[in-house]
Amino acid sequence: MLTFCVRRFRIRRETKLKSWQSRAVLLQPARGRCTAAGSTSEYCDQVRTLLQLCADRYYISPGHTHADSFQCGMGCSYGPLGTKLRKNIVDQWWNSVTRSRTQVFGISTLNVIKDTAIGGKGGLKIVDTESLKQLLHMKELSRDELIQRLQVHLQNSASLRTSFLQGALDQYVPSLELVKKKLPFGLAEAGLCFQPSDGSGCLDEVTRTSLVWFCSPRTSSQWLDHWTRQRLQWWRKFALGPSDFICNDIPEDELGGKASRGVKIAYRFPWGPEDLETLWSRGDNELLQTHKGVRTKLQCREGRKLVVPHIISVTGNVDRGVMAFLYNSLQQLKKDDGKQKLHQRQVLKLHPVLAPVKVALDTGRGATVELRQVCEGLLQEFLEAGICVWPGYLETTATSMEQLNTKYDEMGVLFTVAISENTMESGLLQVRSRDTTVKETMHISETKNFLLRYISSAENV
Repeated sequence: MLTFCVRRFRIRRETKLKSWQSRAVLLQPARGRCTAAGSTSEYCDQVRTLLQLCADRYYISPGHTHADSFQCGMGCSYGPLGTKLRKNIVDQWWNSVTRSRTQVFGISTLNVIKDTAIGGKGGLKIVDTESLKQLLHMKELSRDELIQRLQVHLQNSASLRTSFLQGALDQYVPSLELVKKKLPFGLAEAGLCFQPSDGSGCLDEVTRTSLVWFCSPRTSSQWLDHWTRQRLQWWRKFALGPSDFICNDIPEDELGGKASRGVKIAYRFPWGPEDLETLWSRGDNELLQTHKGVRTKLQCREGRKLVVPHIISVTGNVDRGVMAFLYNSLQQLKKDDGKQKLHQRQVLKLHPVLAPVKVALDTGRGATVELRQVCEGLLQEFLEAGICVWPGYLETTATSMEQLNTKYDEMGVLFTVAISENTMESGLLQVRSRDTTVKETMHISETKNFLLRYISSAENV
């Protein structure tokens, strides 16, 4: 079945247009639109460098379409390293949210909502194009009849998920048994959501995270403050430059009547702050509407009282988080090659927990077959320990160790392990650090535990 999205847009173009115009110069550096002087030009170069590096080093697929979507915080075609980085971010988010409070449970809702009672409210629709064509070609229908038929057709069509909130509200009553009707508790989910592109009528995919926290009306303000602190600390924990992650209260005129308070956690990109997570104190209206106002089945215990809980929603954009961490981690360092020449060294200093590849395995001079066998044994040992490895020894193109180090620094690889003839004789190998460039000699039997200790200590900071 061919499908397309039908959307009744509520146009709020003036504010969006100003936002896009303010960053238009910076958002598409690869297309030569960075023309400003001074620090703006420097930022343009950084954005251009990052996008090119991401395409060259397997984070995103090459091409302007993917680069544009990536910059705008939308889903794009990720390469192997980008896919792994995004997964690492989601995993760390999940651990942080579900382990920080004992009463947070994971749920999984459908991408496609088939219930017409819900789907009929509008949003993004999946429509059978053949049925729609047949309907449009019924010339015997009057204009009013055609409109009525189209409305019924759209109402009966399934809707695509644009957020996780509705799914959590639907799961609220079944979840009460888990917590013995005692507050507070939360429902967490991560995955794909859909939203319309600006003005095009087509779909964009966004990987989102969601925590819906149910708490007593009396403590809802304190819980909003709690989750704001927790989420900001989480973003800053993995950052090379923590101060670029900021939070601000949402002005009252932007609350739109759906919340009493709101907070945005954002990253300061060169073109201005972009939202990473949004927190709302939503009251109980949406919960009551979902369950048709039946308060008795929604009530929970707060001490000796029965109350309908208020909702704190925490919604994150993982795709924009990937861009934020990559931009935050990129360092362009100058190095002396020993011949009084300065060269620029590009390094993605991603946090050890987030880095897609922890170690690269390569061979030095020596008997190729034997060295490869050692690499394969070490590779298997690392993989069994859950350490992500880049098998550089399988490269067929002759490359110097210096060129390999440059490549791995740009990929964000934490360590490079070099196996040589010396390893065959004494069991000693060289381990180079991405962050310090220091090469350390250690026994092959110690390497796995060294890496595990390093990653574990970084996670617990």
